[in-house]
Amino acid sequence: MSLTVLYQIPFLETVYALRFVYDGYRTAFGDRGHKFRPLTAGDNLEEVLDSYQPDILITILNKYYLKFLDLELLKKYRKKGLVVFNQIRPWKHQTSQFGAQALESKPGLIKLIKNGLAGDILFHWLEQDDPAMEGFTETTGYPFYTILMAADVNKYYHDYDEEYQADISFVGSCLPTKRDFIKKHVFPLMKKYNVRVYGVDWTLTSRMLGYIQKAGQYFNIKPLIGIRKVPLLADRKVYSSSTISLNIHENHQRKFGSDFNERTFKIPASGGFEICDNVKVIRKYFNEDELVVAENTADWFEKIDYYIRNPEKRIPIIEAGRRKVLREHTYHNRVKQIIQIYKDFNGLS
Repeated sequence: MSLTVLYQIPFLETVYALRFVYDGYRTAFGDRGHKFRPLTAGDNLEEVLDSYQPDILITILNKYYLKFLDLELLKKYRKKGLVVFNQIRPWKHQTSQFGAQALESKPGLIKLIKNGLAGDILFHWLEQDDPAMEGFTETTGYPFYTILMAADVNKYYHDYDEEYQADISFVGSCLPTKRDFIKKHVFPLMKKYNVRVYGVDWTLTSRMLGYIQKAGQYFNIKPLIGIRKVPLLADRKVYSSSTISLNIHENHQRKFGSDFNERTFKIPASGGFEICDNVKVIRKYFNEDELVVAENTADWFEKIDYYIRNPEKRIPIIEAGRRKVLREHTYHNRVKQIIQIYKDFNGLS
């Protein structure tokens, strides 16, 4: 079955995680013989729907993305066979990392779901039994699916390069919700080891440009949309060439332990050795022989020091982690899951 997929991403110029998730899906759908294109803020929705005739639209249920969608128009195309996959946010306040952004506090979005306008398939990165989602189905009448991030194996594979060799590396944005952890867990390492960091928001200039770019994208101010370019980092080379690649999550991810990032998969896919901060749900997918998780601050420094002094101990963990990712956690796996959901929704075998 060959499908035509439309993926909403308002601006391809974004330098944050959603751009890289888009890239992963674009590659995997294409590799499986499906047509795939973005739906951006510059597109005319009706013209794209008429000319492209998508079978699937993948989007996100929030105010920003809704600025560029006409749900009544989509409803017409859904009656013709279009299936809309819509990523939702956590449901509950008391357990949700997003606080006031929890879906239960958004009556307008809840109404869209109940009225059937939000789409056909609702999904999240959170698990089915996560406390943050308790009450969602009972209130809206809709189930939701868990569709995780993954690794783009066309982009992430072993690729050692001496230029990127270091004792310890970190690739990622220095977001406000990570900075305290970074100050406490990364900067001290720089006094003892060869540590290299890559990404955006590490300087005041980069942060200011980021705010300007976000405003430009939100209000569609063309000169500001691409003021920061998507980093052309060969991050697989960093992961392949570093003795240790750190994985650091946002504060809420450690606190609630409900979801984890794409880097969790990308490092093992690249044949890198990952030491990750403590996000509880990760242990559902990787055991201690496949991925090293530091339980607390003391454990963080102890494990880093141990594997720097005993690099040969990394090898079986690297190999087991890579096997797990290639078997279960690629974007090709996620595409297979999405297509099966699509088939089940349409009663296809």
